[in-house]
Amino acid sequence: MSEGLHPYQRVSARDAGAAQAAPASLSAVSLPEETPVAVVYNGSTQAVMMATPADIEDFARGFTITEGFAEAQEIGEVEIVEQPNGIEARIWLPDEKQAALDARRRAQVGPVGCGLCGIDSLAQAARTVRAVPASDLVLAPSEIAVALHALRTLQPLHDETRAVHAAGFYIPGQGIVLAREDVGRHNALDKLAGAMAATGVDPASGAVVLTSRLSLEMVQKTAMIGAPVMLSVSQPTAHAVRLAEEAGIALVTHNRQGTRIFTHHARIGAAHVL
Repeated sequence: MSEGLHPYQRVSARDAGAAQAAPASLSAVSLPEETPVAVVYNGSTQAVMMATPADIEDFARGFTITEGFAEAQEIGEVEIVEQPNGIEARIWLPDEKQAALDARRRAQVGPVGCGLCGIDSLAQAARTVRAVPASDLVLAPSEIAVALHALRTLQPLHDETRAVHAAGFYIPGQGIVLAREDVGRHNALDKLAGAMAATGVDPASGAVVLTSRLSLEMVQKTAMIGAPVMLSVSQPTAHAVRLAEEAGIALVTHNRQGTRIFTHHARIGAAHVL
């Protein structure tokens, strides 16, 4: 986190129905912060996204990986510079990556929660992704509930604000080994991807665990990470199911309706298979 920025701010709010002249009706409420983050490659701005000002280096690394600009080992120096109007994440990539950067140049601010901001063609929106590497990972149905509950206990910003998403990585026998939060669900996943790359966590060893719906963009990003399983309490979209099937990712939900496996059923032990 940048020294001058905090991931949430305390503001005053008046309780509905309280008398206008009653000072006691005002209460302090914590709200998540969002600030422009410019992702700058080799001196040129590629994207400007609104994000929670925490774990920005993880975000920069993860965004680079999940958008397909470079592999983790190709990312050079990452410098986080606080500016008067936001944050610059300056990243250095090999010169041969410039063509990919030019092809996917983003020229506008991406609002929070936007996973396809700045693309300029239908082909980019529906981009195919590589299949995840082979993995012998199999989760028991009981581990799914355990993983989702464990992620819920690792969300300090959500506990303070009740208004952010989280992404975590679950490894059988170890639990959630990394978790990141952001007001944008795609940003939270990018931060997780960057943290995994920085710490050397093997994506094939576990599952991405999310608090948000399993949408197309989230599957695209998880495929770029290389994780074979995605877990959430929310339903996937139909397009996400099709892409996950192609990419070799098991999409699994666990909620009041039970545990449902939408793709690659062999990744999960006996459960309710659709």
